[in-house]
Amino acid sequence: MQVPTPICIPIVTGMTGLEIHPFAEEHLPGAGRLLAERHRRHRVAEPLLPPAFEDSAVAEKAVAAAARAEDASGSVATRGGEVVGYLLGAPKSQSSWGPNVWVESAGHAGDPETARELYAAAATRWVDEGRTAHYVLLPSYDDDLVRAWFRLAFGHQHTHAIQAPPTEVPPPRPGLSVRRPVRADIPALARLEASLPRHQALAPTFSSGPLGSYQESLAEWEEDFDDPVYTTFVVEHDGTVVGSAVGCALERSSIHTGPARPENAAFLGFAAVLPEARGLGAGRAVGDAVAAWATEAGFDSVVTDWRETNLLSSRAWRGLGYRDTFTRVHRLIGH
Repeated sequence: MQVPTPICIPIVTGMTGLEIHPFAEEHLPGAGRLLAERHRRHRVAEPLLPPAFEDSAVAEKAVAAAARAEDASGSVATRGGEVVGYLLGAPKSQSSWGPNVWVESAGHAGDPETARELYAAAATRWVDEGRTAHYVLLPSYDDDLVRAWFRLAFGHQHTHAIQAPPTEVPPPRPGLSVRRPVRADIPALARLEASLPRHQALAPTFSSGPLGSYQESLAEWEEDFDDPVYTTFVVEHDGTVVGSAVGCALERSSIHTGPARPENAAFLGFAAVLPEARGLGAGRAVGDAVAAWATEAGFDSVVTDWRETNLLSSRAWRGLGYRDTFTRVHRLIGH
């Protein structure tokens, strides 16, 4: 599939010598160079990110993948014929994200003010197509870039984070114990799985994601309990299961891709604690258990992510040593 080559007159902006064009195949080498430069700076701030994307050829392939996604479109900035910024977005499932467009980790590079010009051009088409929910994944280290998107009426919705596998973890607090589950724990695991989206639907997150049901979770656990791809831990308080967490290889995650996917990384993909048990240290206990498993399994890093408006997650995971790597910002047009 070829990146389309639109024919239109470039937009001349108020920034000296800057021209904005629709993104086309000819812009791939310049965009790859910019992404590689951005990623080099990012790895100075966070060395656990994948080194491969510092290579312009590797970065260009990631940009090409973003450009060739279904219904992808975007804009590119040039000055004197040289690519100095680009922005690419594509939609995901409308049932999950509304009439949307996503700019992923390889979907943009350039200075903050150029990013604002690029968004103004690209978003014109997106809104004309009815795509009014916009999501952009930004390198967290770049405060000026994040602030530039805030000045485009975006807000901080989601965080990606990373840590090195710990050499040791503290024992759970008194009254808590962590272990691997047995089949008799499936009802408790199903209840915990159903509790997370219900918590996310509350203030101040107000997630509109599907809530699912206990019966659906129960059936899924019955079917997948013995799947070796996932490693599950439960935490008990005075003999009752009150929390759980699931670890796996990061490749199992569909939202950690391109420059946001370190090689040989573990993923803390799920964690929940029953409402009546919060504040006991149960979340920390199962989070530590997944990190210890990652160390024993030989992973080079552990990655997780959370809704920033989920007050419990945003405090707990940073408290366990996770460092921000990418910031997802979100804007809903027309409100």
